[in-house]
Amino acid sequence: MQTVLPMPKMADTSAPPVSGQEEAAAESVNWTRALARYRDPDIRRSLLELCITAVPFVGLWALSLIAVKFGWYWASAILAVLGAGFLLRLFMIQHDCGHGAFFPGRRGNDWTGRVLSIITFTPYDMWRRAHAVHHASCGNLDHRGIGDVDTLTVREYLGRSRWGRFAYRLYRHPAIMFGLGPSWLFLLQNRLPVGFMRNKGWTPWISTMATNAAIVAVIGLLAYAIGPVPLLLVHLPIMLIAATIGVWLFFVQHQFEETHWETNEGWNFQEAALHGSSHYDLPGILRWFTANIGMHHVHHLSSRIPYYRLPEVLRDHPELRDISRLTLWQSFQCVRLTLWDEERRKLISFKETRALYGA
Repeated sequence: MQTVLPMPKMADTSAPPVSGQEEAAAESVNWTRALARYRDPDIRRSLLELCITAVPFVGLWALSLIAVKFGWYWASAILAVLGAGFLLRLFMIQHDCGHGAFFPGRRGNDWTGRVLSIITFTPYDMWRRAHAVHHASCGNLDHRGIGDVDTLTVREYLGRSRWGRFAYRLYRHPAIMFGLGPSWLFLLQNRLPVGFMRNKGWTPWISTMATNAAIVAVIGLLAYAIGPVPLLLVHLPIMLIAATIGVWLFFVQHQFEETHWETNEGWNFQEAALHGSSHYDLPGILRWFTANIGMHHVHHLSSRIPYYRLPEVLRDHPELRDISRLTLWQSFQCVRLTLWDEERRKLISFKETRALYGA
């Protein structure tokens, strides 16, 4: 049985606390075996999910274009927020395809993911490889750097030069992380698979360049049909809003106070999944738009479970509901957490670092 870790300090006090026995029971379960029966996708449900996401997205996009044409920019702004919600959901479907979880066969997953990648501006094959590394090393201090939010330990931060500390503080500043960061990631960084050729040959580059070419072709056709300015006014706000929400979700899924980090020698996949990934307990409408990705600890326990089956897991295994639980309001407090304190085994802020270590 794995070591029992304390529950997050930010747990909702209005919810019944998880007893030590319940958490110990959750730790002792072989979750790979226990969750195997949830891994089979229902092709009819998957097609329905794709339709009820893609069709409204196209409809909202068209309505936003009409609003722009008539100069109703306030209406276009409202429609952009709704459109961003459906674009985010399309990305979540692409995400499930990358895990081989959305359709029964690999071909259906891969080609659905590649088509969606043109809309999400996220090259499917490159992202799938990076995300697989993230799942295989989440919470491992000795294997950081791919598919993660860069996180330094207190010791590493204090060992940096003044400019090194400044660069890290700049990177972790909310204006960069959730302002410029999403634009950089989805519009620019995803265009070049830098760092992948060393281990994967030319495949990521070929795949990414093919996606880029398809994006350019679609943009060119739309710009020719409706004009470049209307295209920019319609799609760019939708894209940037969805990208910002996506980055926020990925941030709070792993950057909470009582998250879990361990060196390679002590790292354990199941413990890292349970305690290094949050249960972001969102209101129902937000759970729908985010495709249950807030049940992230379950997703990391078994990434082949389709997102629409994740609620079944929490229903059948209530001992998982309050482990690493984070509410919407509590998640805003995570922004200040920036450094992993190896002694206290939790994320702390720059302010706490100064108070504790005089830096």
